[in-house]
Amino acid sequence: MEERLPFVHGDRDVLRVLLDRRDAGTTPGTRTDEHRVALVIGGGGMRGSYVAGMLRALDRAGLRPGFDEVYGSSSGAISAAAFLTGSAAECAACFHEDLSTPEFISMRRLGGRRPVVRLDHLLDEVLRVRKPLDWASLGRTPAPLRVVATDTADLRADELLGMSTVAEWRQALQASASIPLLAGPPVSYGGRRWVDGSVGEPLAMARALRGGATHVLVMMPRGTEAIHPDADAGLSLWARGLDRLVPGLGTVAQGSRRYGADLRIVTDAAHPDRGPGHLMAIGPARSADVGALCVDAGPVEAAVTIGDESVTAAITAAERDLDPA
Repeated sequence: MEERLPFVHGDRDVLRVLLDRRDAGTTPGTRTDEHRVALVIGGGGMRGSYVAGMLRALDRAGLRPGFDEVYGSSSGAISAAAFLTGSAAECAACFHEDLSTPEFISMRRLGGRRPVVRLDHLLDEVLRVRKPLDWASLGRTPAPLRVVATDTADLRADELLGMSTVAEWRQALQASASIPLLAGPPVSYGGRRWVDGSVGEPLAMARALRGGATHVLVMMPRGTEAIHPDADAGLSLWARGLDRLVPGLGTVAQGSRRYGADLRIVTDAAHPDRGPGHLMAIGPARSADVGALCVDAGPVEAAVTIGDESVTAAITAAERDLDPA
């Protein structure tokens, strides 16, 4: 009998396929099944600490080779890059060791018209000096990284393409995480201007299904208690007004409503964006009271632990289902 875990949503067959692939020792290009398994990673600023813990648990469990592609938006794209290049544990640690500081996030900078969130500190100091990312391997990982960003022209999300150099990968990751007003101006790439991928597409699971994925595992930075119960609520009046002033900022601020709509794709088998694919989402089992701009290292470290424990519990339950003895 399947163990009931309220922070795990959807079809557990997704984890079972990953466990079967782990046991068989297959990697992209050597599969013995006909599935295509995608990992979708959400962002959410410092809420990404939950997700970073989840990815650390996935990697520790030996499930990284089981994915055929990985989609990431916002800070989720940066965590995805670390996961695919074998730095999931270092990425998880950087949230409380390197990012929970005024050097990275400071509301005081807003008064001086400087970015509240310094993406250059993350990309150039933390991921190059303190906890170096294997930038050179991006684009050559067995499972490709799909970076999602939002075009400022119409606030629609799209996948960034054509990254072949370290400089281009850095530019793409910055574009995907550039929160309007808070993290600097839009980033130019490929002749278009981009902002945070979460504006147009917080979780790219429908995109993964359209791309041919048969099974999709989703890492959510919000637990059920932090998701708006009405999936059809849409943006509030104040968020729509904020979007008119700073395109995309109001949309990002209404994450609780938009993640609720995304979660419905997972839980509603008849959802028009779903099709025949298998979807499973894992969220934090409990809250550490970490918001997008939190710089309190204690709660942020707790969020990493909660994310790790949540995925570990889901994997343990799936292993028990496969081998009840």
